[in-house]
Amino acid sequence: MNQAMEFPRYDSYKPANSSWLLEVPGHWKLLPGLAVLKANKDKNVGMIEETVLSLSYGKVIIKPPEKLTGLVPESFETYQIINPNDIIIRPTDLQNDHTSLRTGFAKDRGIITSAYICLRPEPSHNPAFIHYLLHAYDLLKVFYGMGSGLRQNLDYRDFKRLELCIPPRDEQDRIVSFLDQKTAEIDEAVAKKQRLIDLFKEQKTILVNQTVTKGLNPNVPMRDSGVEWIGAVPEHWEVKRLRYLGTTQNGISASAEYFGSGFPFVSYGDVYNNRELPKAVNGLAKSTVHDRDQYSIVKGDVLFTRTSETVEEIGFSSTCMETIENSTFAGFLIRFRPRKGRLFPGYSKYYFSAQLHRSYFVGEMNLVIRASLSQELLKKLPVLIPPYAEQESIFEFLETESAKIDNVIVLQRQLIDSLKEYKMILISEAVTGKIKL
Repeated sequence: MNQAMEFPRYDSYKPANSSWLLEVPGHWKLLPGLAVLKANKDKNVGMIEETVLSLSYGKVIIKPPEKLTGLVPESFETYQIINPNDIIIRPTDLQNDHTSLRTGFAKDRGIITSAYICLRPEPSHNPAFIHYLLHAYDLLKVFYGMGSGLRQNLDYRDFKRLELCIPPRDEQDRIVSFLDQKTAEIDEAVAKKQRLIDLFKEQKTILVNQTVTKGLNPNVPMRDSGVEWIGAVPEHWEVKRLRYLGTTQNGISASAEYFGSGFPFVSYGDVYNNRELPKAVNGLAKSTVHDRDQYSIVKGDVLFTRTSETVEEIGFSSTCMETIENSTFAGFLIRFRPRKGRLFPGYSKYYFSAQLHRSYFVGEMNLVIRASLSQELLKKLPVLIPPYAEQESIFEFLETESAKIDNVIVLQRQLIDSLKEYKMILISEAVTGKIKL
């Protein structure tokens, strides 16, 4: 989606000295960073400022007071004072993080940890243009050729000799005005598509909840399920606690040396991130024959997340649709193995992962230091049981309808990616002089 190339080019260009620039408009200047930027050295000694700022996903935001817990300094006097129009750079871990969201532009006065680099543009330049330029350099991966140390961290010295392409001030202002408008339009288009995705996800949630509690026939006689958060269910369906439908088993706990090689090992992430258990998992464990017998995973098993830092991550399920040979599973999980003929695996996939169960797990959870789901609590979970053939029909219906919704979501995400790519190209080409505005 390289619409940026539809804009005209400047009349003449001159070579640049950097591999990422190649050439710039003939009347633009090529200046070292020290001629454009200075390092901020204003410390918050005496607690001059109390508004705490944070760099989050490329934006400098005010950190809410309720978030100022956990890993905070003994005194905010060690923080640096930030003024509006300062440019914030996240300098750490270049080797392992290629998110291209290392730069932020301050709109507020406040303080931020000294772990960040704060660059203050010289008054003769439009600070927003300099931020766009450094952001473009980030997009072009220029920062990843800079830095020092084992983890390739940045500091102000890396920016002092960095070649910057600088147009006259009136052009800087014009480019900023254009980019502010265009990026705002793109961001709004992205936000609209994200809201559309959220609506489709909500539609899918409602569809699953409705189908696994009411069935496919809207005219079937109903009765009270006896469970407040489930309500009425088809008259011919059974309602059983999970304890009467099969067995439960906590996963295996072992030392770190136990993992890394050997036989398939299903992890917490495999369950938390997938409603259907992957047929091939990445984890490996040096399991024994006894381990693989006691902690096996066969078709129809349902695994639940058992232990987490937050109650919101407890009770998520993933159903095994195809036996994983010689496998074991993590101690942070509980395996539910239904008795044969009681639950069709595809029905389990949708029933146990339905959003309606969140109220049960969150409401009943015992939260001490870590949230932990006990087998006893899991066994109390109400399970709706249609006739087996109806379970199969419900699965087939939900697979078809879910796939339709998922395809629309995938398309919207592709459009979002295209819009974000266009935004990146537009910024990069505008501030490096590849297009004339």
